[in-house]
Amino acid sequence: MIVLDTHIWLWWINQDQDRIKPAWTARLDRTEQVGVSAISCFEVAWLTRHGRIELPDPEDEWFDKALEGSGIMLLPITPRIARLAVRLPEHHRDPQDRLIIATALAHDATLISVDDKFADYMELAGRLLQ
Repeated sequence: MIVLDTHIWLWWINQDQDRIKPAWTARLDRTEQVGVSAISCFEVAWLTRHGRIELPDPEDEWFDKALEGSGIMLLPITPRIARLAVRLPEHHRDPQDRLIIATALAHDATLISVDDKFADYMELAGRLLQ
């Protein structure tokens, strides 16, 4: 399984080919399961509400396309994921990013992100694709 960080999910769904690395595409093409943490839905809605991003479609339509329409699984925040996120080292204080990292760990998945701070997590060794 591959877990996409929120910005990667946005780029992938919006087909922002200038930002999608060929290595990511190759890896995603070989993977049966791709998912996003439920917290990524919050991040997209928050970024939209605060004018930080503009979606190409109305929010509800975009979410339908970005999940059911894309085959990307929505991964819930479970008690285990919450505990993992809280127990991670304090390299990154952003709770959304900590939940995304914990989601990848809980699913024994590769995580695709360009967030430089993610590389500081030894827990992601061998499973972070940047």
